[in-house]
Parts: sequence; C-alpha cells; structure tokens
Amino acid sequence: MSVATAGLEQHLRAAGRPLLVPYLMAGVVPDWLDLVRGVVDAGADAVEIGLPFSDPMLDGPTVQRAAAVALDRGARPRPLLDELAGLDHDVPLVVMTYANVAETLVPSRGVAGFVDHLAAVGVRGAIVPDLPLEESAEYRARAADAGVAAVLMAAPSCDDDRCRRIASASAGFVYSMSSMRTTGEHDDLAATAGAHSRRLRAMTDLPVVTGFGVSTTEHAVRACADADGVVVGSALLRMLVDGAPVADVVDAVAAFRRALSSARPEVAPGV
Repeated sequence: MSVATAGLEQHLRAAGRPLLVPYLMAGVVPDWLDLVRGVVDAGADAVEIGLPFSDPMLDGPTVQRAAAVALDRGARPRPLLDELAGLDHDVPLVVMTYANVAETLVPSRGVAGFVDHLAAVGVRGAIVPDLPLEESAEYRARAADAGVAAVLMAAPSCDDDRCRRIASASAGFVYSMSSMRTTGEHDDLAATAGAHSRRLRAMTDLPVVTGFGVSTTEHAVRACADADGVVVGSALLRMLVDGAPVADVVDAVAAFRRALSSARPEVAPGV
C-alpha cells in the first residue's frame, strides 16, 4: 500500500509489525532530507518531523537544542515544509508543531492554510500538542477535508472519560504520552507507560503509539508489549547535536527496527 493511495492509519495498519516512528527536527543538519530518507530505509513506519520553534512547551533539553541549531542555521517552518515536496518516500510523514506556528504558517488563512499546505507537500499527519481538545474541532475538520490525520495526544493524568474523548477524536493513531514530563532521554521507561497504553487500546481501534522517554531499544521493546509502536526522538537528536554523522543516526534507527521486529515480528496494530 503506497502513501499516495493510503492515509496514515491505513499505512500503519498495513505494516504488520511493531511500529517505529523516529522523531527528527527539520533543518537540524544541512542534509536533513537525506536523514529522513535514511531512517525510512532503516525501517521507519512513519517519520515525525518537528518544526523548529523558539519557545516549545513539551520538548525537553535535547529537542530544544536541536531546534536552536536549526534556527541558528536560518531554518524556518514554511521553507522547511516546502523542501518536503520534493522528497521521494514511501512512508507517511507527520509534522509536529505548536498552535501559533500552525496559525501563522499561511497568515491569511490560519488553520485552514496550515493543513492545506501540509497536504500540498505530501504530509499525511499533524500533531499540535498545545491545542486543547475543546478548541480543536475546526482544525480536525479542516485536516480531515485535506486528507491530513490530526493525531491527538493523551496523557496518563487524563481520566478515563477524557482519554476516551481524545481517542475518539484522534485520527491516524493515538499518541500515548508515557509520563507527565517533557520529552527527553531517561534511564528507565516510565512506570505509567504500559498501563496507559493498555487503557487507550481498550478505547480505540486506532493504533496506539507511545512516546516521551523511549530512549533505548530495551525501552522500545517493553513499550511495544502494551502499545502498537513507539516514537523515538531525543536519543536520535542527541547524536546529531553532538556532531554524529547522519549515517550513525540511521544505524541507530536500524537497531531499533531489528529489536522490535525480533521481539514481536508479526502484529496487527490496534488488535
């Protein structure tokens, strides 16, 4: 099933294995598009792409450093998105950004311009973590019209009713926050990760993907015992901001892919 003929959810369901979603910062290195191509070749099932922003809310120190590097290089959200239009890839791209960036991407059109622009450059999903569920109806409707999945995040602090409403409103997949903390590397996977993923999986047929603090292949394997997949971000971005070549980051993604596939080789997301 190609990205051209399938939405985000359909593509993830067709993967038939634990889902691996690397998070990369757009513009963090000059050859960042080669980085995207490389992680796809290494076994990513989707790629989450952060747009650099000077005042992030959910991002820990490593993602903040990566954003600062990109901004210092002169990277800006709209030109970065435009670069994606020429990218040849066969997995969905999911853009993560904040509400004020989204609303000003196409100043005259607000949220409609944001999702239309994503669709125009081939992006199949979007995450806007600081847009509350109660204020997201217009965004979700416009995203659905544009063929862009509005992926929503659910935190372990949410009660069952709110989790159920988030799961029902989400598209593409449900992003399960492993803990109530910012993104970043940690020695251990949060104790709340497994129970929260299991709770969400009981509430939705969408794939449930765990992120925040998935720092090692062991964390990823443990998380996928309860979730359909993982987002891995800070562990990869740390390598880049510390000067590692793109090839080393691609190798790290390949190691995550091998570990997940070995631990649970055949699955159907959402079941």
